[in-house]
Amino acid sequence: HLCEVDVFLFLGYTESLDEDVEILVPDDDYGLYAIDVLDPSLVIKLLHFSEVYHFHDMIDMLVGCGYKKGTSLFGYGYDFRQSNRIDKLMDGLKVKLETAYKASGGRKVTIISHSMGGLLVMCFMSLHNEVFSKYVNKWITIACPFQGAPGCINDALLTGLQFIEGFEAYFFVSRWTMHQLLVECPSVYEMLPNPYFSWKMQPQINVWRGHTEDGETSVKLESYSPIESISLFKEALRHNELDYGGNTIALPFNFSILNWAAGTRKLIDNAKLPSGVRFYNIYGTSFDTPFDVWYVIESLYQLGSICFTENDF
Repeated sequence: HLCEVDVFLFLGYTESLDEDVEILVPDDDYGLYAIDVLDPSLVIKLLHFSEVYHFHDMIDMLVGCGYKKGTSLFGYGYDFRQSNRIDKLMDGLKVKLETAYKASGGRKVTIISHSMGGLLVMCFMSLHNEVFSKYVNKWITIACPFQGAPGCINDALLTGLQFIEGFEAYFFVSRWTMHQLLVECPSVYEMLPNPYFSWKMQPQINVWRGHTEDGETSVKLESYSPIESISLFKEALRHNELDYGGNTIALPFNFSILNWAAGTRKLIDNAKLPSGVRFYNIYGTSFDTPFDVWYVIESLYQLGSICFTENDF
């Protein structure tokens, strides 16, 4: 049911097209279950796919250090499709912080966020600064895309997303199914590269386009900055569709979601760390983060074919 989605354009929510389907985030094990092994099915556990073991080892380590689940150790899972600033997520995080604060006897909380979770915390800090100051002592963020995730998100909107390669990919959602989901997810638009950030070099989408004239074939390189990329998304996704329940549903680049994401960007840019709260930003350097993305298409005029090509970072 991953691609059975529609969007309430002005609220930042993604919802299922199937009224019989409801996607919920489990709160078992004090919220830790939802962030432990992202796919808890028996097959995944037996094969031990490390790609879905996000917080598992950290949880085990903290328990080994003396932290107790439900007293000094909690988790906060969330629906990654939704906007990072919707009321449901903000209210839920507020309740979780209050719960952890009271359960530990009034001790302030240390937040550890990973990737997009850092943007969610930024939105909360911007919207509820006093609450953040009251309950939080330290914030540790790991690999947070503060200014967006250019290579990954640009490619996700055009060709989809595939975390696993090889035979293991058969156990996960396909690239194209992910594409049809992500093109309607507010959170994805919120991770587009910030066009107003002072990049040392602006991230680009580069497209080699074939052109034949008078029997001669040539190749033209077109490069798109974060702002110029919007026109590329619009044209490439103009005819993007989803067949569902005998109906054809148009899934073009969504400008209503883009406008919503611009509001989220303002919140993030205006967020202030309260005095007294310590902040630690952790990121790796062993692997380059995808930045620019490259495509090759045969026709100068069929930009939509970019959605069915393989990228190169």
